[in-house]
This record gives sequence, C-alpha cells and structure tokens, in this order.
Amino acid sequence: MKALLDAASSIKTKLGVLVAVSVVVAALLATLGSASGVPVWLTLPVAVALALGVTQLLAAGMVAPLRQMTQVAQRMARGDYSGRVRATSSDEVGRLAAVFNRMAADLEQVETERRDLIATVSHELRTPLAAMTAVLENLADGVVPADSEHLEGALAQAERLRRLVTDLLDLSRLEAGVTRLQPGDVTVDELVGDCVREVAAAGRAGDFDVDIEAGLVVVADEARLRQLLVNVLDNAARHAPPGTPVRVTAGRAGAGWWLAVADSGPGVAADDRERVFQRFGTDPAGGGTGLGLAVARWVAQLHGGTLRFVDPEPGNDGALLRLELPGEVPTTSAAAPVSPSQVSPVPTAVAARAIPPLVLPAADAASPGMDSVFGAFWPERPGLVGLRVVVACALVGVLAGAVMTFHGPGLAWTLVLLAAGASAYVTAHHRRSAFTITCVVLAALLVLPLTLLDNEGVVLLGVLVAAGVFLIGVTDARTPLGFLLAGFSWPLSSMRGLPWFGRSLRVVGTGGRAPAVVRTAVISFVALAVFGGLFASADALFATWVDAIVPSLSFNDLVTRIFVGCVVFGLTLAAAYLALNPSQVEPVRRPVEALGNRFEWLIPVLLVDAVFAVFLLAQATAFFGGRSYLESTTGLTYADYVHQGFGQLTFATALTLFVVWAAARKVKDEPTDRLWMRISLGLLCSFTLVVVASALYRMHLYQEAYGFTTLRVTVDVFEGWLGVVVLLVMVVGGAGHGRWLPRLALLSGAIAFLGLAAINPDAWVAGRNIDRYEATGKLDIAYLQSLSADAAPVIAERLPADVAVCALRPRRPADSGEAGEARDSVLDWNLGRSRAQDAVADLDTDAARPTSAGDPCGPVIDAYSEGGAR
Repeated sequence: MKALLDAASSIKTKLGVLVAVSVVVAALLATLGSASGVPVWLTLPVAVALALGVTQLLAAGMVAPLRQMTQVAQRMARGDYSGRVRATSSDEVGRLAAVFNRMAADLEQVETERRDLIATVSHELRTPLAAMTAVLENLADGVVPADSEHLEGALAQAERLRRLVTDLLDLSRLEAGVTRLQPGDVTVDELVGDCVREVAAAGRAGDFDVDIEAGLVVVADEARLRQLLVNVLDNAARHAPPGTPVRVTAGRAGAGWWLAVADSGPGVAADDRERVFQRFGTDPAGGGTGLGLAVARWVAQLHGGTLRFVDPEPGNDGALLRLELPGEVPTTSAAAPVSPSQVSPVPTAVAARAIPPLVLPAADAASPGMDSVFGAFWPERPGLVGLRVVVACALVGVLAGAVMTFHGPGLAWTLVLLAAGASAYVTAHHRRSAFTITCVVLAALLVLPLTLLDNEGVVLLGVLVAAGVFLIGVTDARTPLGFLLAGFSWPLSSMRGLPWFGRSLRVVGTGGRAPAVVRTAVISFVALAVFGGLFASADALFATWVDAIVPSLSFNDLVTRIFVGCVVFGLTLAAAYLALNPSQVEPVRRPVEALGNRFEWLIPVLLVDAVFAVFLLAQATAFFGGRSYLESTTGLTYADYVHQGFGQLTFATALTLFVVWAAARKVKDEPTDRLWMRISLGLLCSFTLVVVASALYRMHLYQEAYGFTTLRVTVDVFEGWLGVVVLLVMVVGGAGHGRWLPRLALLSGAIAFLGLAAINPDAWVAGRNIDRYEATGKLDIAYLQSLSADAAPVIAERLPADVAVCALRPRRPADSGEAGEARDSVLDWNLGRSRAQDAVADLDTDAARPTSAGDPCGPVIDAYSEGGAR
C-alpha cells in the first residue's frame, strides 16, 4: 500500500485512497459482525478503531516528510545544516522535500565557506600584523632608531596587509572554484630571504640555514608564493628545537623546480602526513592553529604543483617538507583543489569549536502528530517504550477473546482485568510512586468481587471504581479536577496514542530483536497448529486433551471472539498509553486573589451556618415531639417523613464540601481573617456531621418500617463516606495539609466500597429482612426472589423449607438458563454462584414447581406478605 501511495503524483489522490480504504474496512467489519450475530456495541468500536488505525498507518507516511522538515528547520535555526528530509513519494510533499534538501545543502555549503573564510583571513592577517606590531613597538621603545630602513619595514608590512585585504575580493571566486594567478619571474633566494626576515620580525625565534642555487629564477605568482613560504618557514621554526637551524634548499628538477624545508624537531609520523594539511589538523601544543600548512598546500596546487612531507635524509631526524612546482604556471585554475575548504576539509566538530556558530534560542522539539490537537495538555515524552507494550496488550486481548467470550462474570473476567491492569502498570511513568502503587493495589482488590459475588450491580460498580482509581493513580492526579480529567483521558488516549502506536508497529522490520520476536511467534503458532492437528487425529486421548484446552469454534464464534479480543485490546492499550505517557491532568496552579473584605465570604458562610442550625432544631423538635406531634403538624406518617428528605440531605452534605473549599481559597492570609473563617467553617462542618447522622438515622427508620434493600445499604455507605470526608476536612484541613484531602477522600471511598463488597450486601440484606420477619412476621418474598445468588445460603439456612424453596425458585438449576452449560466451566466459577448451587441442592425444589392445580408458592407469598405466620 505504501508503494502504491508513493507512486501517486497528487496528494489529493492519496487522501481519496485513504478515505476509501478506511470506509471499506469499517463497512466490511460491520457487515461481518452483523452476519455473525455480534452485538452492535462490540462491532461499532472495533470498526471505528480499526478504521482510525488504518488511517493513521497510511497517513503517517504522507505527513512524515512535513514533520521531518519541521525538525530539520529547527536544527538549522540552531546552526546545524546537516539534516536532510527522507521522502520517497512523487507528490507535492515529495517534491517540496527535494527542494528543501537542495536548499539545506546550499545553506550548509555557504556556512562552511563562511567559516573557512573567517579562519583563513584570521590566520593570514595575523603574521603581518605581528611583524608590524613588533617593528612599531621597537620604534616606540627606542630599541631601534626611527630611520628610513625600519620605517620602510613597517611600511612593507602595512602594504602586505593592504594586499591581503585586496585579496579578500578574490576569495569570493573560490565559491565558483575559480581564482586568478599573476605569474612572473621570481628570484627564489631573494624571496626566501625576505620571508625569513618576515618570520623573524614576527617574533619567531630560530636560525635559518638557506642553501639555494644562486640566480634561480622561476615563474610563479610572487604574492602567493610568499604566502606559501612564510607559512612553511613559520611552521618549521615553531617545531625546531632551540639552537638547531631550519635548513632551506632549492634547485631545478627537469622542467620544474623544487624547494625543501627541514627541521630537527619531532618530525611527522607517516600516518599523520596528510592529516597535518587539514585545517586545525596539527598538534595544538606546537603553538599554531593548523591553518598555515592547509593554505600552503592550496597555493602549491594553485600553481599546479605539490606540497608534502617526505622521509628525512638518512642520518637526519625531524621533518622534511618538499615543494615541487612545474616550470609553467597556469594563469587560472578551475580544478577542485582551488578552494582551501576542498583541499583540506574542516572537521565539523573542530571548526565549530574554533569559530562558534551563531546560536539562536533553542526551539521546541518537533511535535509528534497529535500535539497540534492536544497541545500542552498532553505532550509526548521522547523515547517511549513501544512494541513490548503493544505486544503485552495484544496478549491480553487474545486472553479475553479466548476466556471471556460466552462466559459470564467470574474467574475469567477477573483474570483478564488483572492482566490488563498489570500490562498497563509495568511500564507506567509513575509506577514507583507510593500513591500509584496504593491505587493499583486497591484497583486489583476492587475487581475481585467479579469472582466472589453474584450481584451484578455491585460487581459493575466495583469495576468502574477500580478503573477510576487505577487511572487516577497512573496519572498521579491530585485534585478533583485532575481526577475528572484522568477519566476523560482514557478514551482520548485512543486518539492521542495513534502516532505512538504507528511508530511501534513500524519497529517490526527495522532491525534489532523485534522482527525475530514476530517471526518466532508466527513460526511457533504454525508449528503448534500443524503438529497438534496431526497428533490429535492420530490419538483419541491426545485429541480429548486438545479439546479441553482449545475451544471448538464455529465461524460465528470465531468472529465474536475476535471482536471481544479487539475491544479488550483497544481498552487495555489506551490505558497502557495513558500510564506510559500521562496527560497533564493537573492545571497550572495560579494564586487565588483573596477578597479585600472579610465579610464577602464570612457573612454567606455564617448564614449557611444559621440555616443548618434551624434545620437541626427542627430535627430535635421532631425527635422529642414524637410521632403524634409530627403527624399532626405535617400530615405525614413517620415513615414517610423520614424517607422524604434523605436525597436532599445527601446533596446538602456534598454541597457543603464545595462551600468549604470555595470559602477557604478566598480567605485573606491574615491571622484575624483566618480565625473568623476557621470558626465559621468549623461550625459548618460540625453541623454537616450532625446532618449526616440525621440522614443515616432517617434511612435506618425507613428500613425498619419497609425493609432493607441493597440500594438502600449502598446509599447508606455513600452517605457515611461523605461524613468521613467532612471529618477529614476538619482534621486534615485544619492542620494545614489541605493538599492531601482529595487523595485521602479518593482512597477512603475506595476502601468504603471494598467494605460494602466485603459484607456481601445481598446476603446481609437477606439476613436483615429475615430478622425483621422473625420480629414482625412480615416477609417480602418477591424481593428475596430478586436478590442475586449471594443471598441463597442465608435464605436456605434461616427460612422454613417451604418458604425458602419459594424464595429460591429462580435459583434452581433447571430454571436458570443463563447458568446452563457455559456456567459449568471453571472460567465461569464464582464463589456466590457456587455457594448458591450448594444451598439449592439441599432443598426439595420440585415442591415449588407450578402444576395444573396452581402455583404452590402463591399462598406462601400472600400469607407472609400479609403478615401471617405458619
């Protein structure tokens, strides 16, 4: 597909293909799911997710050159011109990438030439400046007389500087590889003598032993040749030991001539004889920059000759530098060696150290694809783990498709959820945080009711609470707003993690161990299928073992399992990405401006305190006035009265927490203001605790009158948890540790739910209703029949046999179609259902079967509902 997209010459064509492929994939999946009987709630998310995945994988290659251009442009802004864009497509983006690469190459060449020019000019101007400075200092100090000879020497150095500045105009021709020489007759011994004096005048100590054939006249550009000789003589004098001369010899050789410079220094190793001609290639300990020899070789090559180190003569140590020039000198040169940067390339790292480039403020790193959508809320950290997280989540999906499909909540569901949580936690960014570890442990405990209880409501609520606690833990949220954003981040991570998912998949085939892992998995699966099938067909016993492990699959079953596996894989992968790269759920804290006047929040809080006080006075009046006073005053029965306001009191409790939070943030940080506000808020919290106690007491009276239900017990636990939060506000907030309150409230809520699950609410409610039956003779058998299997052991143990048979009639194995053949598997094992089966097995369930004579349980239900007893 990538090759086909690369061949397209228009990005509009690519976008059309992209949309078409995504729509076809989604349509095929929806059709397949519908034909196989897969529910819409499974088909739709898988089709959408797979269409998004296909879009991401295909679009990644289309926009990759644009992301690379952004990265390279930001590097160029920091002075690095070596980056290039890799693009294989022929569309508008590919052509733009090619033009961008040419522009980057041109800028890199210009930057290199700029550095070379600065380095060359700095080196060439240093020697005449040093010589002229020395002459002028001697004149100023009176060391030498200010006669015409010394003044002419200073004037000669100034003239040379002028000529060098003029030569800068010629350097612009080096960019085109062309420079002009001005050859003429040059007397070598005179030129060498001038260069020796120039080097000595520049302050270079040492003796020179010049042995040149008298009257040797050659054709060369005198200015350039002087440039060469000064550099090589200066280099030799710098390396020659004190008291030893530098030997300079010259002569003719056929149609050309040669010149040799020898010193008694440490010499140049054979492996280094080319390196020393590179810019900055010489030993810094020698006192030079390494540019001199590079410029000297450049001048030699301009004349069509060579400059190189050769082996010294037998019996002599040190270095021997030999110059060989032809008799005819070209007036122009267009060969590659014309430019010094081409003759002796400058190592990038060294050149950058010698002449620092212009450094601009560092730009942000190139943003992955979704940063433009999510912005600072969810940046992606560099170097995220990829393939192994995807593989772990895929294994969880395979496990879910194999064990969760066609099985109800039980052991299999618990194992899948624990595996999903483990795969997301092991690479979590905050996995070593104590808060994260605590949340993960609580989440693991909250999914255990899947195996221990049969109450679907409690089990579902436990899974939701476990997911929330886990997400809050891995994102390291600290505030209620952060808790909320952590929950929203889970579905959003399916889009935020798409670029990361695409990069993780592209790791396969790029080298390393990833391709080997994939090949190993494929080969292992094929080997198991082939040899397992052969042995299963050859041996009946082996075939029974295989059937026990591998489920028999029809086509529709296979499709359903695939959809279930894909859904679980997607949810697990989204959670794993959120744990690996948490969103910034905590907003930037901004200081809250305190109110200028204390009464702006103090008076409202005091008024709320007054309302609470009046309400509590009414509660006390109703309590001490008794039922008759209450019924005569309100016209309500006592049970209706206590039931009427429970929801409002619960809401008032939660609203009080918001008032306390808002008022505490606005109080001025002054002792007097803080004291008054603490008193008023403390009074409000105290009144709220009394309201919580009143609400719980109301619910207790109502349950005594109308019976206990699981929902009422759950509401009791919730109201009690709100009271605990209020108490934490008073204790922890009053101690100045308010930042801990949200997390403490979260953990206490999770523990409260664990306590609710631990008491087995359906069994507890059944026990309380039987207690009420034993005290009043009233029993709501219809409600007992609606309870889950968790209540069966209590009902069978405490009620008379005929009543228990009727109350447990929906739990008989013969009538529980949902508990048919699939529930016999160990994957469906559930402690509540297992105990219920044992309890029902001990009863005579046939006595409760409806017959032609009527339903034997009808009179039983009527009798106990009317309050009669047998």
